[in-house]
Amino acid sequence: MRIDFLGLEAFLSIAERGSFHRAAAHLNLSQTALSHRMRKLEDALGVKLLARTTRRVALTPAGLELLPRARRIVEEASQSFEDLRRQGRARQARLAIGCLPTVSIRYIPRVLAEFTRLYPGLEVQVFDNSASEIADHVQAGRAAFGITIVSANRWDLEITELLKEPFVLVCPAEHEFAARKSITWADLEGQPLVRVSPQTGNRILIDDALGARRDALAWRYEVQHLSTAVSLVSAGVGLAVVPRLAVEASGRTGIATVALRQPAVSRSLGVVVKRGLPLSPAAEDLLRIIRRTLRSRP
Repeated sequence: MRIDFLGLEAFLSIAERGSFHRAAAHLNLSQTALSHRMRKLEDALGVKLLARTTRRVALTPAGLELLPRARRIVEEASQSFEDLRRQGRARQARLAIGCLPTVSIRYIPRVLAEFTRLYPGLEVQVFDNSASEIADHVQAGRAAFGITIVSANRWDLEITELLKEPFVLVCPAEHEFAARKSITWADLEGQPLVRVSPQTGNRILIDDALGARRDALAWRYEVQHLSTAVSLVSAGVGLAVVPRLAVEASGRTGIATVALRQPAVSRSLGVVVKRGLPLSPAAEDLLRIIRRTLRSRP
């Protein structure tokens, strides 16, 4: 049975005020409209709730039994609506997104500087996490959208490609490879290499592209973050294969990047959103600035 909230509201107002006239004024209704709501509620329940005379209104035994239950139902519904309103206001005052660290380090400060001029009072949270963590945040509703690696996706997430970038070799500026325009993966055999954890999307892309030949390479060091891999190269510890953005984001000097061939490996970055869930106007504006910034980069 559907709960007649309008009827319960009318019943409570009459019961608490003892008068159709005062109840109608409180609810900003005509007495005719109020009487209609009461008849509809009583017809649905199949019992009389009010005994009305020319001088007074009294509750019937059924009305007395319903009164505390009706109060509880209406109070709980009102509290639920108020909680939702508070959550809605909180969402309007705050925006969270996910973003790969290689993008957030170099571009998000510039993006947020522009965005803040449009929304000076809005709080922004950036989850600068891995691809899988970004997907988790978007899926759980903690982030409105994410900038992440385009890969096999979850059924309730939708991803749109933004740009494609190559993986490059990073080596010290004085290394023999630094003077070359490109090298092959075979050239790297015997060189001390740094790679990232197998749990990362970047590692999966490289492993899938190389297949069995990856076992012929000397992966001497393993780290969790691309920025750490570039730091090890800068210190002369080894060489690393990373997306070009990771080199741009590091800001390191004394290193060089060299194109890799046979095979050339690249990754696609895109925007991931919850399928069927529209973005807020603020999230749309932030995404628009991110798209323009990434597509206009050198």
